[in-house]
Formats: sequence, C-alpha cells, structure tokens
Amino acid sequence: MLILGIESSCDETAAAVVRDGEQVLSNAVSSQIAIHMPYGGVVPELASREHLRAIVPVVRQAVGLAEIKLDEVDALAVTQGPGLAGSLLVGITYAKTLSFALSKPLIAVNHLEGHIHAVLLEHRQSANGDLPLPALALVVSGGHTHLYIVSRSKAGTWQYHGVGRTLDDAAGEAFDKVAKLLALSYPGGPIIEALAKHGNPRAIAMPRSQVKAQEKRKAQGWDQAQRYDFSFSGIKTAVLRFVEKNGMQASIEKRRLALASTSSPRPEDFLPYLDQFTLDLVASFQDAVIRDLVGKTLRAAENLEVESLIVSGGVAANGSLRSDFIKRAEAEGLNVFFPSRVLSTDNAAMIAAAAYPKLLAHEFATEHFSAQASLALG
Repeated sequence: MLILGIESSCDETAAAVVRDGEQVLSNAVSSQIAIHMPYGGVVPELASREHLRAIVPVVRQAVGLAEIKLDEVDALAVTQGPGLAGSLLVGITYAKTLSFALSKPLIAVNHLEGHIHAVLLEHRQSANGDLPLPALALVVSGGHTHLYIVSRSKAGTWQYHGVGRTLDDAAGEAFDKVAKLLALSYPGGPIIEALAKHGNPRAIAMPRSQVKAQEKRKAQGWDQAQRYDFSFSGIKTAVLRFVEKNGMQASIEKRRLALASTSSPRPEDFLPYLDQFTLDLVASFQDAVIRDLVGKTLRAAENLEVESLIVSGGVAANGSLRSDFIKRAEAEGLNVFFPSRVLSTDNAAMIAAAAYPKLLAHEFATEHFSAQASLALG
C-alpha cells in the first residue's frame, strides 16, 4: 500500500512516498529558511507564496525518487492542521486536486500525530513491532509543546489523550526569539545549540517556569484535568532583562551589523563577535529550557505509569536534550525513543505514516474538509 504524503503546515513544503506505513521510499523537503531568515521568524504570507511555488516540483521529486508513477499510489495524505492557515490550504488544495484527478482516496492528518508517527515508523523498521504502550509523547517544536498519552484500542486504532501543553510560547519559539534578541541566526535552535557548547550552562541563574495553571486554563477554556503544562515566556523575558541590566545592547548591535551581509551564517561566524559572558547566557538559557522539558515530562511519565517515552518535533533534534532525556529516563527504568534528525523537523513521511492506519480503517476525508489552524489532537 503506497501513500503519497503532503505537508505544508508552516515553512517547509514536503512530499513523501511511504509503503505500508513504515518503508520510506522518498522524502523530499523544500526549506524556506533563507527566505524567513532576514525577519528572524516565519512570515505567513511569504510562507504561503513559497508553498505555491514549491508544491508541484516537490511532489514530482518525491514520486521520482520513489521510482513510481503518480497513479500507482493507493491513497493521498495531507496535513489538515494545526499550522498556518494559508500554508495548510496550499497543501490541502493540491492534495484534493490530485485525489480527484487520480480517483484516489484522501486522508486528512493531524500534524502533531504525524510527529508521533515519525518515531513509530522508524521503530517498526528496526524492531519489527510497536514500542511498549501506553507511551508518553512530548511533541516539541517551533510551534508546539504538547504531552500526550499514546495508546492503542482493541480495534487497533491509535488514541491520544492530552495531559499537558505550553500556556504561552512553544519551546522552539523561545529559542527563535532569544536568538533574534541576541542577533543570532534563524532558526534559533541549531545556532543556540552549537554556541551553547562554548558556554557554562550554570553560570547564570534562570528562573524556573511559573505556571498559574488553574487561572490560565479557566481563562482560555482548557481542560481542567491537565496537570503537566509548560511556560517559556518567563525564561525568554529573563534573558531580555539580563541583556538590559548588563548593557549588552551595543555588542548585540555590533554583531548584527558585522554579520548583516552574511546570508547563511554558521556558528563559527558568530564566535569572533561573542564574548564569554554572552556565550554563558546562551548556554544557561538552553539549559533552563531543557531542564524544564525533561523534568516535567519525566514527572508526568512517573505519575501516569507509562511504559515508554516518545520525544519528537524539531527541538528533539537538539543533542543536549536527547542526552539529558536518555540519561534521566534510563535512571528511572524507562526507554525513550526519538526520530532520526531527518524526521524530527517537519516532513511528509510522518504524515504518510500516520495516514496508514486510517487507510486500513477507511477513514477518508470528505470533499468539503478544509484547513484547521488550531486543530487539536485527541
């Protein structure tokens, strides 16, 4: 069973062909990093326009790499949400068109479910089966920080129950905003990870996240039973206050001007313009975010008595996050599973993999379905 997956939820246009939910025949991605880098974040209108330009060539590339013909696919899968509405609509409109033209069923997939299936897909490849369930999944990226209990019903359908989420900034968003504040590159996660290796992560005290859970949930209409929420706006604000208190604005502006003409700066390009004080700040910020993610996730895992951990999403590519999770999870007798770095960031292979159980169950999208920018999972 061949599924052609299409992903366009944010700033990457992706298409992939996956056989039987586990064998990746192709995985093509067109990145928009260079387009959004001057702005320090994703500009929705630019993202939509770039998806329009890239969607046809990317799908053609995926089909070509899979060495199949387009009409050989058994179904099409596309991200319905969450994400940027304009970006989602590009992928959905094209997927609907292909579905109609080829007379193939179309499957709508939740982007967050896709990130979880990026791990399940690769685990089936290596272990010939699913990982121990129930599992606790942390989906952590530029736009999302969520905790789900992942289980499977007797009928074989995958089930997700949300037990936590960020109340403000997502973890990856905090990385991007701090990187922009310090005149570092976009996306912020990879550059901060690289530069943090040159700093002392305990040199500068960062505040522990303060979550006034009941008030926030009541105000925003969220489930009162959630107990493992995150908040990163306080850590981000602490970096801003530290910069202001220590008069770092002049050195930040000097760095910004010095690297303004460098289109794709590498970590080593920044080092001549970074003093140890700033490197310690970067390392301390990253350490605070990682400690919060790992600590709350493991506390939830212990209280909810899960059998394994899943950590997925763009931030899951961070080496320090991975090593901290592995070290602490093993100490508590838990196995933790990550996707490969290729499948950590947004891709269409995970969308096709998440669609496979739906294909078997004949859970097809209607012709009237549309993008849902705030689509929930579970």
